[in-house]
Amino acid sequence: MKKTEWPIRWDLLLRYRLIEIIALWEGRLTTNHLCHSFGIGRQQASKDINTYLRELAPGNLVYDRHLKGYVPSSDFKPVVTRGTASEYQDVLARQQSLSSTFADLALGLPGSVVSSCPSLSIEPEVMRAVVHATRYQKQMRASYVSLSRPEAVESTLEPHTLVCVGNSWHLRAWCNANREFRDFALSRFQGKTEALRQKAKHDAREDADWQRLVTLDITPDQRLTPAQQDIIARDYGMTRGVLQVETRAALAPYVLSQLGITFENSHPDPLVQQLELANPDQLGFGSKREQALKAVAGLS
Repeated sequence: MKKTEWPIRWDLLLRYRLIEIIALWEGRLTTNHLCHSFGIGRQQASKDINTYLRELAPGNLVYDRHLKGYVPSSDFKPVVTRGTASEYQDVLARQQSLSSTFADLALGLPGSVVSSCPSLSIEPEVMRAVVHATRYQKQMRASYVSLSRPEAVESTLEPHTLVCVGNSWHLRAWCNANREFRDFALSRFQGKTEALRQKAKHDAREDADWQRLVTLDITPDQRLTPAQQDIIARDYGMTRGVLQVETRAALAPYVLSQLGITFENSHPDPLVQQLELANPDQLGFGSKREQALKAVAGLS
């Protein structure tokens, strides 16, 4: 192997990182991934992949003629990435918001630092199966555990959306065993998880809580003094002391959890709680209230 000069030119490093991330977490890499992400031609993209394999990671990828793309070899080892799900999360996030790019580009702003917390552990095989089943509307077979039911239970799922919540990943899917749409934490899948050939029979259009939009009225904790409430209102850019957040009903528990708001019990210290939900009836979970609470805890 030719010795690679370090550091690698920055634009090349970004492309090499995308090569590893897409191949590892989606299980299939094509030149289109590089062309569409970086605005380069197919010839340059092919050259980048070949250079990566020749100079950085010989044997990491294998071309699959059936899939018409590169797949990770059995000996795949990350070279320019850490091989964590958070890196795949960053790629998806950059597609939605340029703001996340600045943290990754390390632009060298004086006195700045980006704090991060550990992501929940997800096996690449699980992510690949989930991505494939979700993208191509296939059924999938998986064994799932929860804190309330530690024994793994196998079920057939029909996923429609992959959801990133802070440092964790969840799957919104129809559960054949329970005959309803539920949330599943990817870190709770155990054993073999595989996408099946059968097409899914249920999709997002049938998921009532996914289709229903709700507006959450977030206010400062009313136990705070008026002056303290004013500070919190300014922190969140509230209008007349209210921050309105529109989200899907199915995602509302996660939004509230990230804001430190619980359904039942407030934190005894309002300086810790800081925020509260002014219109809990907007959620309309009814008999599914307990399910919503479990969804936030990843217990579904």
